[in-house]
Amino acid sequence: MKKSTLPKTAAVLSVMTLTGLLLSGCGQAVSQAPATEKAGVAAEPAGTIENCGRTLTFTSVPERIVAMTPGQSELLVKLGAANKVAAEAQTKGRELLPELKERGDVKQLSDQMPPSREVLLGANPDFVYSPTAYEFTAEQGFASIEQLKEAGAESYIATAGCMERRSTAEVKDILTDIENMGAIVGAGGNTSAVRTEAADVLSSVEKAVDGKDKPTVVELFVEGNSIAAIGAGIEYDMIKTAGGNNLFSPSDEAFAKFFSAMISPETLVEKNPEVIVFTTLDKAHEDATRTFLKEKFPEVAAVKNNRLVAISSDDVMPGTWGNLRAVEQIAKGLHPDAL
Repeated sequence: MKKSTLPKTAAVLSVMTLTGLLLSGCGQAVSQAPATEKAGVAAEPAGTIENCGRTLTFTSVPERIVAMTPGQSELLVKLGAANKVAAEAQTKGRELLPELKERGDVKQLSDQMPPSREVLLGANPDFVYSPTAYEFTAEQGFASIEQLKEAGAESYIATAGCMERRSTAEVKDILTDIENMGAIVGAGGNTSAVRTEAADVLSSVEKAVDGKDKPTVVELFVEGNSIAAIGAGIEYDMIKTAGGNNLFSPSDEAFAKFFSAMISPETLVEKNPEVIVFTTLDKAHEDATRTFLKEKFPEVAAVKNNRLVAISSDDVMPGTWGNLRAVEQIAKGLHPDAL
């Protein structure tokens, strides 16, 4: 059997997929005076917002936002705040969104990893929007929330990316982030429109798969010959929302404390899922993963019947519009006749 030739991305695995999906947190609520969109009237600040056990206070609307992934940028653009994005990070070679590129002054701070403390502070942000708590790990050389605060920048972690919620996050957590980010950037009535659009996507998927037989599913991230399974958190809920029966569960001991766990090849064979969903870093990684699964597990039902559903690791990062794309993509893979 030919040895896998997957790219050496172990460090990226921990950052972009496992720690990048620290699906954690707490319920988050907004206390604010409504923002306004009236001509000539400045948007009002959000007031206070509860985020991951912290109370954030805004006395003004941020003007220099750093989005810690392109997915965070995308949500800000949808809320009409493209003019407030000063920089984004962890781009993985992606170009800026057209709305940001056309400005000509939006910087890209890092490629695979979060930016260093010096690079992030050098962007002079007054607000940082991050998918997880990992991006603020001082021990890794990143700027901590406290250090950013000292530099005059407030920080927000996506609801599904807070530490306490990493194993119980749900796709609908994005609705909370839309409400909170809309308040923070002064999006006014646009916030309700974007939230409604997001809720409609989830509702349409749920209606389309309602009552249909649920195929058995496992979700994996493959790196080299190592296989990580996802058994809790936002990706688990994505499969549930998309009408799948995940063969791994938060009640399994392996996922009691973390949403992901390494599994043996024998475990995958024993589970014999009808569908395999796998996350990818880029097209090359997707192709390599497909090759690996087909060569090593030809008798597994999902492989034999070519029911392999690839989703971008960007789209499973908490607090991003990509969460909705991922649910739709998984649903189409599980129920191709329903959507």
